Amino acid sequence: MLDLKFIRENIKKVNKGLKDKGEKISLDELLQLDGERRKILVEVEDLKYRRNKASEEIGKLKREGKEIKESIGEMQKVSERIRELDDKLKELQEKTTRHLLMIPNLPHESVPVGKTPKDNKVIREGKPRKKKFNFEPREHWEVGESLGILDFPLASRISGTRFALLKGKGARLERALINFMLDLHTKKGYKEVLPPFMVSGESMMGTGQLPKFSIELYKCKDDDLYLIPTGEVPLTNLHKNQILKEKDLPLNYVAYTPCFRREAGSYGKDTKGLIRNHQFNKVELVKFTRPEDSYGELETLVSDAEKVLELLEIPYQVVALCTGDLGFGAAKTYDLEVWMPGENRWREVSSCSNFTDFQARRINIKHKKEGTGTLEYVHTLNGSGLAIGRTFAAILENNQTEKGTVVIPKILQPYMNGLEIIDRD
Repeated sequence: MLDLKFIRENIKKVNKGLKDKGEKISLDELLQLDGERRKILVEVEDLKYRRNKASEEIGKLKREGKEIKESIGEMQKVSERIRELDDKLKELQEKTTRHLLMIPNLPHESVPVGKTPKDNKVIREGKPRKKKFNFEPREHWEVGESLGILDFPLASRISGTRFALLKGKGARLERALINFMLDLHTKKGYKEVLPPFMVSGESMMGTGQLPKFSIELYKCKDDDLYLIPTGEVPLTNLHKNQILKEKDLPLNYVAYTPCFRREAGSYGKDTKGLIRNHQFNKVELVKFTRPEDSYGELETLVSDAEKVLELLEIPYQVVALCTGDLGFGAAKTYDLEVWMPGENRWREVSSCSNFTDFQARRINIKHKKEGTGTLEYVHTLNGSGLAIGRTFAAILENNQTEKGTVVIPKILQPYMNGLEIIDRD
């Protein structure tokens, strides 16, 4: 969340940031609550001072053998008033926190200002370039179903719509992608974690999924537990309520997790294939950094995710999201988009974001500055390295042949027991 003092002292900057993000949020009530809270705090401090002085006076009167009944009565009245004000402060603090939890992070000054994805900026195009086909390339679900490695009707009979079932060489390819990505990132220095796939409401609150995006989440009926929408949630909560050592930063983590999303509001969008399912696999990268290092670490994070696509030899581009397309907690985001020749369009396979201290304030993660010993919130970053299902789809579309088979990327062949071609069993 944003720092309340920062909001109070930079109201014009905050309002501009909210406007650039397309948020119609009034800060008037928040500032009113804050003003009332600070006014009461002054009164409480004054009353506590009076109570302490009265206590000293009562002690003095006792030692002198004088009457203390009147003084005790006065002190009791002061104590009662303090209790009343403490209750009011608690109520005001809860209301203030509810407001703060609904305010998004502000965009970094380097983020292009815009309203829609059309205003996003292509930063660079990776290698290889788009492949030229001497036949009409098919969409990935057609390729997968014809090879017998994807079965959407069976998945629908088991679970309903927006689920996928992978079989045989398809299931092996999915597993190969997961293992390849984990091996690549751990060799780069990321520490592998296998976290819980269910987390508490408090953990969801910490990373910004709650309270704003509750409609997107799958919640267990009888417990305060949610199925994770992304590995970002358990990984970012690894250091909840901790003080980290500056010399240990940055801390880099990688995890494979299944992810679960309701996809509320996406009715009619991407109803076929692997693009927008309720359950999908992902390899997630998370960083904890010093504030002064976070934007440099963001570039490193993007580069690490790009390396996956380079080794898989999938055409891709790096896109800087505009202010209006940024996520709720992100200050800056780069998307990695792969070319899908069957669909004839670019598709996002990774979003790499710097959340600055937005999540760290909610989760209470700080680090101690060497030399001064002062405490400062860390910056958190995360990105997909990569979304497995969409990468799987990109391989099918970009590596399909006129015969209907799929060439397995060379980097994955050792993970497929040397298999070079996926053909129909």
